[in-house]
Amino acid sequence: MPTTNISTDSILSKLKIKALNEMQLASIEAIEKQNNTLLLSATGSGKTLAYLLPLIKLTDPANTKTQAIVIVPSRELALQIESVFKSMGTNLKVTCCYGGHLRETEENNLKQPPALLIGTPGRLADHIRRGNITTGTIETLVLDEFDKSLELGFVEEMSFIIGSLKAINKRILISATEAVEIPGFIGMEEPVRLNFLNDKEVDTGLTVKIVLSDGKDKLETLFRLICMLGNRSTIIFCNHRESVERTSNWLKEKDIVNVFYHGALEQPERDAALCKFRNGTANVLVTTDLASRGLDIANIRYIIHYHLPGSEDIFTHRNGRTARMDASGTAILIVSPEESLPGYIDTGAEKIELPETISLPEKPQWSTLFIAAGKKDKVNKMDIVGFLSNKGQLKKEDIGLIEVKDFFSFVAVKKIKVSDTLRLIKDQKIKNKKIKMAVAK
Repeated sequence: MPTTNISTDSILSKLKIKALNEMQLASIEAIEKQNNTLLLSATGSGKTLAYLLPLIKLTDPANTKTQAIVIVPSRELALQIESVFKSMGTNLKVTCCYGGHLRETEENNLKQPPALLIGTPGRLADHIRRGNITTGTIETLVLDEFDKSLELGFVEEMSFIIGSLKAINKRILISATEAVEIPGFIGMEEPVRLNFLNDKEVDTGLTVKIVLSDGKDKLETLFRLICMLGNRSTIIFCNHRESVERTSNWLKEKDIVNVFYHGALEQPERDAALCKFRNGTANVLVTTDLASRGLDIANIRYIIHYHLPGSEDIFTHRNGRTARMDASGTAILIVSPEESLPGYIDTGAEKIELPETISLPEKPQWSTLFIAAGKKDKVNKMDIVGFLSNKGQLKKEDIGLIEVKDFFSFVAVKKIKVSDTLRLIKDQKIKNKKIKMAVAK
């Protein structure tokens, strides 16, 4: 079977990765040689690459049908995998299917079948029922974070999807949790089991510390801790949506720039919050455990457990947002007087003493502009850079991270340049169309 001729070295160079770790090498070898592979490895250890690299080798670029499918529990993880795949530079078509945006957009993308299909169980099952996916040509099945898919109650949809894939000859299951039984409908017969959960070779360099709070309400302790940490990229985990919004609003009142994120937000609101955090408009993200898996955010320095995690798995997944792929990170638990540390947390962990005098962290230098045009309007990153440079008179260093979605885009602009830029571009056009542009809400 012909395969893509792009080399692993070329892909790693594009991804700015020096070398594969032991887990990735073992995974690649197993997937290439075996029909059933179960990979257990910690969040942040590079599992996505561990199955995408061999999957690319298994793909025939001359085949115009869909050859592989990746099923994931959340839209965030689906979009992250799609982003990694596109960054690998294979020229193979990939389509991402998930709830929260127009199904018709995906239907148009599926008219030309992608080599790789990534999606959430509900949306993939819907497309299969509607006949939008050519299931008979799919030979490779990947279930990423399959433990989470089972936990979230996607058993019926997953069973239907896998039952519709009659040509599957290779199954790859990925999990960061060990104690999960593999359901019979997946069809995994005597899988090769790769367990790197306790492997020090892929240790993600995490340091765990503790802050003792004076009272039951930890907000004042959280505020003082953020002031001490400075303007480093920080995620704060709360156990409930209401707590997320309350904490975020309280910090804003104390002049701490932050964004919040949880499952009740509409998709554009989620996209805006995560984009502002990624591009440095806000260095603090307050969130539920929805953000503990699947988010593609680089260089997170601190994880703060404002509420203690409900289980060791949740603790592990939260911490997996930092110390990723050879970068170090610190997880900090805020503990009130009536709380006791869970047994899985080392009681000898370093205790942080907060300073008597505090000063507010330096404010972010970036702001985020919303542009009401995206991929479906044939607008790309270069169009936006050209527009802001020519019409908005911005220099290259004034333009930060750009994210282009299907129908809208976000771009980071130096805060001191925003008002002038908006004035200059007010009546200008991108691709001969006048498009709404404003500071992202």
